Amino acid sequence: MTRHDVSPPEFEHIMDLRQIGDEPVVLVPDEAARRRLAGRFGITAIDSMRAQLHLSVDGQEIEAKGHLDAEIVQMCAVSGEDFPVTISEPIALRFVPPAAPHAPGEEIEITADDCDEIEYEGTSFDLGEAVAQSLALAIDPFAEGPNAEKARAEHQLGGDVASSAFAALAALKKD
Repeated sequence: MTRHDVSPPEFEHIMDLRQIGDEPVVLVPDEAARRRLAGRFGITAIDSMRAQLHLSVDGQEIEAKGHLDAEIVQMCAVSGEDFPVTISEPIALRFVPPAAPHAPGEEIEITADDCDEIEYEGTSFDLGEAVAQSLALAIDPFAEGPNAEKARAEHQLGGDVASSAFAALAALKKD
C-alpha cells in the first residue's frame, strides 16, 4: 500500500510533544471537516464541534483531559426523520509509545486504564483524530427523535403486547 492509497483523516491536528505548553488546546473543525466526519459517522450533519483539552507530558506519555461539545443532526432510529442532538462529553485520553510486541499465544492482561491509550510513534500524535473518535463514541446509534412514538403507533412497532405474536398464540390456545 502506498501513501496515496490511504485517504487523509477527516480532522487532523498533529501535536508535537516537545511543543506542549500550559495553555489549553482548542480544536474546532471547519465546515468541510465536519461534513467529512458526518459522512464517516453515518449522521446527517455536524453543525458545530469544539474540544478544549489540557495536555500534560510525563516522559513519553501525554495525557489529554478536557471536554467535547457538538451539535449534530442524526436520523431517528424509529421514524427515520432527522432531529438535532446536543453532545457534551468529558474527554480523557493517554498517548503512549508503542507497546513491546507479544509472543503468539501469550496472555495479555488489559486494565480499564489501558482502554483509553492511543499509541503514537516518534514525537508527534494526531489529537484531531482522537477527538473525532471521541465524538463517534458519544453518538447514540439508536437515538430516538421527537416523533418516535408516533411512528411506532402508525406502523405498529413493538410495545403493544395485545398485538404481539405471543398474544396471537395465547388466543389460539383459548379456542
